[in-house]
Amino acid sequence: MKKPILLFALYFITSFTLIQAQQNIHQEKSVIEFHITGGGIFKVKGTFTGMQGDFNLDTSDLKNANFNICVDASSINTKNQKRDDHLRSADFLDTKTYKNICFVSSAVTKTENGFKTIGNMTIHGVTQFVEIPFTFTNNTLIGDLVINRFDYNIGEDFSTIRVGKEARVTITCVVY
Repeated sequence: MKKPILLFALYFITSFTLIQAQQNIHQEKSVIEFHITGGGIFKVKGTFTGMQGDFNLDTSDLKNANFNICVDASSINTKNQKRDDHLRSADFLDTKTYKNICFVSSAVTKTENGFKTIGNMTIHGVTQFVEIPFTFTNNTLIGDLVINRFDYNIGEDFSTIRVGKEARVTITCVVY
C-alpha cells in the first residue's frame, strides 16, 4: 500500500516541477514593440506578433532557465501598409527568405533590477550575441534592448538620415 502512495507522490512532484519549469506563451498578449527614427526627425513605431517557442523560467532556480523564442517577421505592423510592405521586402527584412526573428538563450542570471539573459539573436539570417535585461512579474517578462540594424544587414542601402541606425525594442512575453 505504501508503494502506490509513494509512486503517486513522486509522480505529482515530478509533474508539478515540469509544469513550473516550462510555461506556454500567450500569443495574443505577447508582443515585440520597437521604435526607430525616420527621416532624422520623427519616430516610426511598430510591433511584431506571433511569438512562439520554449519559455522555461523558474526564478528561484535559474540554472535550468532557458528561452528559445521566435516571432513571425512578416507580422511587422507600423500602421502604414505601404511602409510595412517595404519593410517586409528584400530592402529590409526580406520576410520571404527570413521568416522568423529568433532568440536562443545561453544563460539567465539574477541582477540588481531583475534578470538578464544572454544568447543569440537571429534576424535577417544574421546571428549576433545579445544581452537582454528583463523583469518577470505576474507571468509577464518585459525586456528591453537596442538593435543596430546594420549588425543584421537590414536596410544597408538606406542611410541613417532616412532610417535610424538603432531600434529600441521592448519585448513583452506573457506566459501561462
